[in-house]
Amino acid sequence: MRRALSLVIVVLLVVISYSARADVTSGPGEGNAIVKFQVTVVAGESSGKELDFVTERKEKPTVFVFVLADKFSRPMARFIKVLDDKLKAERADVDIVAVWLTDDVNKSKDYLPKAFMSLKTERTAWSVFSGTKTGPENLGINPDADITVVVSGGAKAKFSKGYLSINETEVPKVFDALPPKK
Repeated sequence: MRRALSLVIVVLLVVISYSARADVTSGPGEGNAIVKFQVTVVAGESSGKELDFVTERKEKPTVFVFVLADKFSRPMARFIKVLDDKLKAERADVDIVAVWLTDDVNKSKDYLPKAFMSLKTERTAWSVFSGTKTGPENLGINPDADITVVVSGGAKAKFSKGYLSINETEVPKVFDALPPKK
């Protein structure tokens, strides 16, 4: 009986510590404005252009995915691909803007078209932020988060969350945070 109780306690501690480690505060926070910022689009629609997607998308719902380039992983790629497929099937009014945060902008500009070709996304603009690795000023990107997901309904955040790890199991939560289809 003691062994069983000890095992249950250990399992609970592991689950609690994993849950606490899975998310970090990152991004502008729900209800707050998403500041305008420029990126260079290197793959997907608008490739080769410098854009401010906050202004470009206006009131259209958008999922911004801020990725620390040196933390990019297969599970992150899977998250983006599954979300892209779900948007393509169910919400053609929503686009993903994947923003690479890096110290080596040129390396990312070379890499991202290869990732785009490999993942075959249709609703994702792959872009590079050429400012600091912590992302656009006043956007609150936490450098401890490997990836930050921000859902906008226009220029305001509807969902804002940082992850130390992510995979496709988070897609339903992000999808449910989208503003209703008009």
